[in-house]
Amino acid sequence: MKGRVLPAALLTALLTADLLVGLGGAYGSAAWPGASSSPAALTALTGLTGPAGTTPAADHNDQDVMFARMMIPHHRQAVEMGRLAEGRAADARVARLARRIEAAQAPEIRTMSRWLTAWGERVPGESPAPGHHAMPGMMSPEDMRSLAGLSGRAFDRAFLTMMIRHHEGAVAMARDELLTGAYEPARRMAASIVSSQSAEIREMKGLLG
Repeated sequence: MKGRVLPAALLTALLTADLLVGLGGAYGSAAWPGASSSPAALTALTGLTGPAGTTPAADHNDQDVMFARMMIPHHRQAVEMGRLAEGRAADARVARLARRIEAAQAPEIRTMSRWLTAWGERVPGESPAPGHHAMPGMMSPEDMRSLAGLSGRAFDRAFLTMMIRHHEGAVAMARDELLTGAYEPARRMAASIVSSQSAEIREMKGLLG
């Protein structure tokens, strides 16, 4: 409101809410055409110096809501796939990658769930809703059962092939958020997803040979 001075505590809270968000690892390819791929460049673009939590403000749009509501079940499936690698993967590099994916995406699920709650929106349930497997890169229930039934080198190859496709879907959804999203923490998370998961795609393709 014009001429109104916000109390210092409220102003600090608003600024903190607007600036902080948990990012996971930021590395790899550019978040959008023309951007540098270095972690330092991504930090400069996002205005963040490290991971942190945030309490969402109200400055969001429908794209931000859709991004969170789609990415939560998408991330949950990636975490589920990562957990399947425990005791099934033959290659230690695949097992380490799976643990890294789980460690990066589980906190992002919690962050996006807080956004939706703050916006008065429904947080997707734990059980996959009908049609969720039609989202970009999502595995069908049959795909997941097939993966769970594998072990050793057969598991490694199937896991990498499926996770590449899964990551490609997440990158596509994150780029949509960067194009039309309004909520800055969501846009920063999207930039991190594009960067980190693009790098992991390259890593997985290398492991596949």
